[in-house]
Amino acid sequence: MSLAPSARSRFAALVDGEESRLDLAAAALTIAAEEYPQLTVEPYLRRLDLLAERVRDRLSDESAPLVLLEELSRVLFREEGFQGNEEDYYDARNSFLNDVLDRRRGIPITLGVVYLEVGWRLGLPLVGVNFPGHFVVRYEGEALRILVDPFHAGALRFEDEAQRLLDRVYGGAVALRPEHLRAAGKKDILGRILSNLKGIYLNARDEPRALGAMDRLLLLRPDAAEEMRDRGMLLARLGRTAEAARDLERYLQLAPEALDAQGMRMLLQKLRGE
Repeated sequence: MSLAPSARSRFAALVDGEESRLDLAAAALTIAAEEYPQLTVEPYLRRLDLLAERVRDRLSDESAPLVLLEELSRVLFREEGFQGNEEDYYDARNSFLNDVLDRRRGIPITLGVVYLEVGWRLGLPLVGVNFPGHFVVRYEGEALRILVDPFHAGALRFEDEAQRLLDRVYGGAVALRPEHLRAAGKKDILGRILSNLKGIYLNARDEPRALGAMDRLLLLRPDAAEEMRDRGMLLARLGRTAEAARDLERYLQLAPEALDAQGMRMLLQKLRGE
């Protein structure tokens, strides 16, 4: 009798291959499945389906972008009560899509996933945007591009108002640059979720969970040099010297001219007992 695949192996299978075929919601839920081993993905995907059906039933033949976005936001934020968890922003549950759907609380990235997934089911041309410090969603119509802020009840802004949103996050200290508005791929979004979890667990000194987040970040981007370095350093702290040495060797192959390369070479020599 074969064992059911682990959450880690399911995640690896989901993110392997072409990004266009990646099921973002399923992958995000599979991240949560490592914390909740009994989690079943399908009921949560069905919940997203039902939210989209509610919006679709009200739209009829409506095609005006602002009306479509307003109705989507009405269902999610006014009726369902999804909102940004400002009181406990760094609660790990804000990064687990099942918890976000159950509790109606989240952070910009996970509320953005809910917005994207419901909008995609409606055929809306939406993309994520890795805005500095604050993930947002963009509607990309033929004649209109609109930013949506799921953390703040779906507030709408035209793209030329993006500096105001940046000022809200950084208090006027950061000037808008074109790369701030670059579309985020599905793997970028999953990486941001995992990076949030990595930071939360490192701050809590929860090394096993932090290591799990790093492992999955490297499943997403096997040649991510900084993630390879960070995992190697954590493995060294955990006394797993052979694995740490392999990661640091790989880091130095990927980034031989990095500012910390000399320090990493010294650490590698120590791990090898040289």
